[in-house]
Amino acid sequence: MATLTLRPTVIVAAACIVLAWATNHQVCAEDRAVRIVVLGDSLTAGYGVLAVDAFPAKLERALRTRGQSAAVANAGVSGDTAAMGLARLNRSITDDTNAVILELGANDMLRGFEPSVTRAALVMILRNLEARRIVVLLCGVRTQPNRGDEYKSAFAAMFSGLASEHDVLFYPAFDDAFVDDAQLKLPDGLHPTATGIEAVVTRILPKVEALIDRARRRDR
Repeated sequence: MATLTLRPTVIVAAACIVLAWATNHQVCAEDRAVRIVVLGDSLTAGYGVLAVDAFPAKLERALRTRGQSAAVANAGVSGDTAAMGLARLNRSITDDTNAVILELGANDMLRGFEPSVTRAALVMILRNLEARRIVVLLCGVRTQPNRGDEYKSAFAAMFSGLASEHDVLFYPAFDDAFVDDAQLKLPDGLHPTATGIEAVVTRILPKVEALIDRARRRDR
């Protein structure tokens, strides 16, 4: 009889332990800092500005101001094409990464690459990150040589198509915040000043917060 009396108590205690573990696990997942890596070229690397004014550094400060627990690492390399980003992908994006902001393609456009060439490299990057359960915010770019509207439109369609096909978050043009304003660009007319980078952060912030939310939901 004593054994029969204890069984409900044991069951209730076990259920409480499981519930407490599940609750604590969810809290820990929500409190844990999301590790974001920005994989890009000179637009994100901080070309022509101080390291503290580079996009990843400014983005991290903006996120923390908004109460987001996130660490943003700079994996931008000036001059990189999409294929070059692919070649260093596993070195730049370690397995403890939760999310990636992918900004590559501007140099492909400047060098006159066909969109299909850029697309092939970006597909390989996206597949790699998907296999590692790393969520992605894909950024398009407007920066381009004088090759006409058809060339520009082909790249825009390529970026948006990839985002749809791979079900990743999408920001249509990383350089949109400064490309039409001379006061926000360096003398070369291509790269943002520190103020221009601030403008980028302000515009892209809602998408990055959506990225963080995806990363936290995947971590549960």
